[in-house]
Amino acid sequence: MPIMQIKEVHITPVAVPDPPLLNAAGLHAPYALRLIVEIVSDDGISGWGEIPGSEATRAALETAAEHLAGMDPWALNAIEATLEALAKPDARGATPWDQRTWVHVRSAIEVACYDLMGKSVGRPVVDLLGGAVRDRVPFAAYLFYKYGGAGGEFGFGRDESAVGWQAARQAEALDPAGIVAQARAMVDHYGFQSIKLKGGAFEAQQEVDAILALREAFGPDVPLRLDPNAIWRLDTAIAAGKQLDGVLEYYEDPVRGQDNMATVARALSIPLATNMCTTSFDDLPGSVAHQSEAIILSDHHFWGGFRASLELARFCAVFGRGLSMHSNSHLGISLAAMAHLAAAVPNLTYDCDTHYPWQDGHDLLVEPLTFEAGSVEVPSAPGLGIEVDRDKLARLHAQYLACGLTERNDEIEMQKLQPGWTFQATRW
Repeated sequence: MPIMQIKEVHITPVAVPDPPLLNAAGLHAPYALRLIVEIVSDDGISGWGEIPGSEATRAALETAAEHLAGMDPWALNAIEATLEALAKPDARGATPWDQRTWVHVRSAIEVACYDLMGKSVGRPVVDLLGGAVRDRVPFAAYLFYKYGGAGGEFGFGRDESAVGWQAARQAEALDPAGIVAQARAMVDHYGFQSIKLKGGAFEAQQEVDAILALREAFGPDVPLRLDPNAIWRLDTAIAAGKQLDGVLEYYEDPVRGQDNMATVARALSIPLATNMCTTSFDDLPGSVAHQSEAIILSDHHFWGGFRASLELARFCAVFGRGLSMHSNSHLGISLAAMAHLAAAVPNLTYDCDTHYPWQDGHDLLVEPLTFEAGSVEVPSAPGLGIEVDRDKLARLHAQYLACGLTERNDEIEMQKLQPGWTFQATRW
């Protein structure tokens, strides 16, 4: 059987409308940036990957692409060694989102290779990852404090004809009542069985009150989570946590760093989760030494792809960590990749995060994946099981060119509304 070879690599930056969502680092811009990677084999098969977009990451991908031509997409160890030789030092950064460039590059290329591999043998990616342990992957409603507006060409404007979730997607949500209304619309539309609130936007008591209002509205059988993005002081995090004992399913990154997380963990009975203090394999010895969290939120975009994420799952199984999946503003390629990975992980113990409702209606797939009772059915077609609509891809690329954004910077967006506002690693 002839060996498949990589013939071409196409990198397309896109911009997808994103509402004005608040977080510890500021405010989402009217567009979220993604990079779409297409790897084409010598027999004409295309494999797709998707990662967060920035000009720095695009440039790194272009550098990597120059070295992939002629390589076998099945030879993932050789591809990884090639990328390691090219990689420059990376730093996660202080912001809530991961700013490492080369770990993103490895993820995009590996996912696209798996898509190619699956298509070449007529099997879904989950089979190449060891086989499915679940047919459907449960996700959680992901709530945000937000200003009124839909993002994209509307900016902070409104489409008064919108109804249901699309109306709620545009509505202001700055207090507990607004958060409950947003949750109700999202749960009604997608059927989510658990709820997460992105905190860190306001003083702790306001966000505690929102969680308590969600408990009152949805009852004790709907798991709740709160993520302040590590912006609180130790005393603030402990005091807030004591109010939420018996209410939260888990408490995600209330403080910064493994030492501080361990201190909070000792003071509370609520399990602590992280996507900020334990985010790489270099961090795992500290995780064990400090006992800084009970749950690690994996993310194939930020851990370097599918294989690294499976290794992380084994670590969690050995060292008694719960496991779930972190999310960032994404489209359907990433959602499909998340579903295949989650389906292959036996010890996925919590519903996964997804930002997809905030981008719903703007996807680039011919047939977008759908949620039923909060879950996504794992695609059974070969590869990722999705088909990219090239016309939609072209339109999203045109939006990228028109919007003028080249990286995510929530501080700049916040300063447009609050001049002089600056990001602080610890605020309250």
